[in-house]
Amino acid sequence: MIRPDAQLRAGHIPADLIPPGTDPRTVVIVHTAPRSYTGPVLLILAGTVGVGATVYLVTAAVLSLLQVAATTALALKAAIPALIGGGGLISFAIKAPKSSGKSLPKKR
Repeated sequence: MIRPDAQLRAGHIPADLIPPGTDPRTVVIVHTAPRSYTGPVLLILAGTVGVGATVYLVTAAVLSLLQVAATTALALKAAIPALIGGGGLISFAIKAPKSSGKSLPKKR
């Protein structure tokens, strides 16, 4: 037992700690309890789990909103031609000038 606190924990009372005129058999040394790290560790774990759960829930909410938006966009994409008319067939008419019998100039 090299360290003094180890001597005290083992019940050995050094003579210089006993006041003169005191019976050594009546001396009681009170030790403090060793520090417990359970509380701070559990607090950090609870905070980490809480932050992780919050990030997970926010991500799930955003992804579900994106899924709803994508489904709505696909439904609108399919419904717009029917709403405009033509049953899904949209055609564009391109007007070409009538030919007057003259040929177009050739590019060089």
